[in-house]
Amino acid sequence: MKLTFTEFAKLKEPADVVIHSLEQALYQVTVDIAGKRHLLIENSGKTFRCHSLQQAREALQLLPVASLTLRQQSAYDEMVGQPVREQGNALQVPLSLKQYPSPVIH
Repeated sequence: MKLTFTEFAKLKEPADVVIHSLEQALYQVTVDIAGKRHLLIENSGKTFRCHSLQQAREALQLLPVASLTLRQQSAYDEMVGQPVREQGNALQVPLSLKQYPSPVIH
């Protein structure tokens, strides 16, 4: 399923968002609504893609986001000839909803 920025902005409840790291500097976003994953698309119908994590976060800053996660699938097993696993080996990192968190002073 697909979801435009306009449709996302109109949601009554905040949704869980996952930023998918596809390649070295290529990201796509999915939005989980009522247990269903929606690919975030631009209002023109084109898949929303960006080239930095910060660019993705800036695009989401005014939308109803409940949680934000970065997800990266690893191709390591395939590259070294390991058998396919039953469970995925995705790395998931929770991200802060704050655009620019306060600096930590050591």
